[in-house]
Amino acid sequence: MGVYLAEFIGTMILVLLGNGVVANVVLNKSKGNDSGWIVITTGWGFAVAIAVYVTGWVSGAHINPAVTIGLASVGAFDWGMVPGYIVAQVAGAFTGAILVYLTYKQHYDETEDAGGKLATFSTGPAIRGAKWNFITEVIGTAMLVLGVMGITNGNNNVGPMAALLVGILVWSLGLSLGGPTGYAINPARDLGPRIAHALLPIKGKGDSDWGYAWVPIVAPIVGGVIGANIYMICLSVWS
Repeated sequence: MGVYLAEFIGTMILVLLGNGVVANVVLNKSKGNDSGWIVITTGWGFAVAIAVYVTGWVSGAHINPAVTIGLASVGAFDWGMVPGYIVAQVAGAFTGAILVYLTYKQHYDETEDAGGKLATFSTGPAIRGAKWNFITEVIGTAMLVLGVMGITNGNNNVGPMAALLVGILVWSLGLSLGGPTGYAINPARDLGPRIAHALLPIKGKGDSDWGYAWVPIVAPIVGGVIGANIYMICLSVWS
């Protein structure tokens, strides 16, 4: 039970701080309004690092179904625990999104842009095209899982620095690959908050773009499996 609680808390922290920085940049009359993409990607990187430091020693801090499924696909995680991890991650992301809404409630009321409001919950493409959006998310998530497995390889002896380095990895992904789709690279991070957006009484919120929602759910899972398997193939050659 403790590991599932850790995944819930870790993903809640991830979304609270990650979507929180998006709200700070996007919503009207916030002190961080219009501070830009570098602020968003930096905030997300820090959010990952802090979530991993808080819960990594308990559950491994997957905080992402793509990581959980990717690791299970190569025998590095028990398939029997996968459903519980995913439920905890989605619930944590949902809760984190609600906390962001409560924090910025007055600013949601002051913001007319429905698309901007949705962006503080879930991702959307800069140029809509399902095939290319899907490919982008696959590549980004494959790099995420490949990078996480590399960072945490015992030969690197990174110890307590691992969480910080994973945060830097996510920062790098945002800066380098995040432009086309907003780099969901995490089904829970997108699905939980999108559900929250649909349910919350947000003034002038518009729709939750469910037509696109399958991309940041399915593509990261595919990418996670690919990234984990690429790493294991490389490891077999290098060992």
